[in-house]
Amino acid sequence: MSTAILPGQGATRRLMRNAGFAIGALIVGTVFIVAILAPWITPYDPFAVNLDNRLIPPSFMEGGSAAHFLGTDQLGRDYFSRLIYGARISMIIGIATVITSGLIGTTIGILGGFYGGRVDDVVMFLITARLSIPVVLVALAVAGLLGSSFILVILVLGLLLWDRFAVVARSTTMQLRTLDYVSAAWCAGSSQMSVLLREILPNIATHLAVVATLEMALAILLEAALSFLGLGVPAPLPSWGLMIAEAKEYMFFTPWVILVPGIALFVLVLGVNLLGDALRDMLGTDLSR
Repeated sequence: MSTAILPGQGATRRLMRNAGFAIGALIVGTVFIVAILAPWITPYDPFAVNLDNRLIPPSFMEGGSAAHFLGTDQLGRDYFSRLIYGARISMIIGIATVITSGLIGTTIGILGGFYGGRVDDVVMFLITARLSIPVVLVALAVAGLLGSSFILVILVLGLLLWDRFAVVARSTTMQLRTLDYVSAAWCAGSSQMSVLLREILPNIATHLAVVATLEMALAILLEAALSFLGLGVPAPLPSWGLMIAEAKEYMFFTPWVILVPGIALFVLVLGVNLLGDALRDMLGTDLSR
């Protein structure tokens, strides 16, 4: 007796067997859980200063202390605790930026692709204007004028990283608006809002999910870059970029103070990109059929 395979079930199975997806999901899932449980799993207060314990090496290195697994920084703060809280900051900024930019870009893109004409001309102008603006320079200028702030970083990145969402939403909406099921919804008397929310948006969500992973990785890297330059998350918040910036003066004598947050940042961005690549490969296979 044969078992029917539902549409999309084969793609889901291929995704679950994808090594990149498995590794990326493991990395991002672990960091996400660690970020949520940070207050309960950190052995020390990440803000507590103890100058008597400055620059203690990790416990697995010569001269290390079992009390501090990853050692301490230049102010004697426990590095493991700060690394865990840094994961929370990176995940919050990445997710909040994707939500902000996704709402802006998806709304603009769907409107342009669905209505076309002058509406699409305005949307294309907005996308072109946004693409002509260098993200890093604008973020640096805004942070330099208004000062470093956790909320400001999220707002600046969210207002600058919506263009990919708009481009993808516009192009896919233009392809979907002429399909039979959309025409059937019109014939059934559905309103424009109903067609957009029930027919168009659910069918472009998978494409937007791929964009979301790319933008999340970019937002995490940009936040780290801004914090490294002293214009991102303000001290003493344990941002990984700020930890790298604070450690650069000691990197030749105690290289682990810059390697630990650097490796953590690399692994997280790698995991997010692996997720995005796996989703893109799955969509590419489905679209070709």
